[in-house]
Amino acid sequence: MKETIYTIPLTEAFEEKTECPLCVIYNKLEREAISFTLGNSYMQSDFRDITDQMGFCSHHYKKLYDYGNRLGMGLILSTHYKNLYKSLDKLLNKNILPKTTFIERLKGTTPPVNEVSEAIEERINSCFICNKLDVDMSRYISTFFYLYNSSDDFKQMFLDSKGFCLVHFNEILKQAPMHLRDKEKDDFYEQSKKMLLESIKRIQAEVEWFVDKNDYSNADKPWNNSKDAIQRGIQKIAGICPDMEVFKQTK
Repeated sequence: MKETIYTIPLTEAFEEKTECPLCVIYNKLEREAISFTLGNSYMQSDFRDITDQMGFCSHHYKKLYDYGNRLGMGLILSTHYKNLYKSLDKLLNKNILPKTTFIERLKGTTPPVNEVSEAIEERINSCFICNKLDVDMSRYISTFFYLYNSSDDFKQMFLDSKGFCLVHFNEILKQAPMHLRDKEKDDFYEQSKKMLLESIKRIQAEVEWFVDKNDYSNADKPWNNSKDAIQRGIQKIAGICPDMEVFKQTK
């Protein structure tokens, strides 16, 4: 299998034999995005123009805070708040809350569309890092299908893996029609479905043994593969690694 700058991280992620290779890729990309955001880039006006407009989601504000670069975070927030004030001042002075009748309030009818709330919600959900990750992950999923179609070695590596978490399984399914012919779609779907269901059944048994192992009567019995079943079980469902260390700036 010919390795390139695009395929190497993906094959390395599969070689780790985790519950989801795409989670490995995502976590790596997320850390790179955090380092980039609070690296020298925050001193560049063109970059700050982007973050002033987009901001970050609550999840990534916490990740950025945990990274530890308070000065960088302060500079980003300073200009972002100026942009936020201007946009909210314009929005709140332009729109009013929709009117409701007494009967609508009495019945608890769903209120009409509130332009102010919609605009604020859009702002809250806007995130520079999420947007960057969406673009990068889409590229890696395309790379996955390229390798799946062109390399027998990689296809076997995929078939020998534990498949994907539910989150990335869904992303794979959404993009599969763009990369596979009809016959290939059927084969890939059957393979992926089988792998997912087998993984869920396996983890369910491992979690069950984790619970049973904590019974005093099983204290002397081996853990088998259940010692980290809770962490892997959460990852398989939610696409997150709950035991991953907090990413901090190296000094």
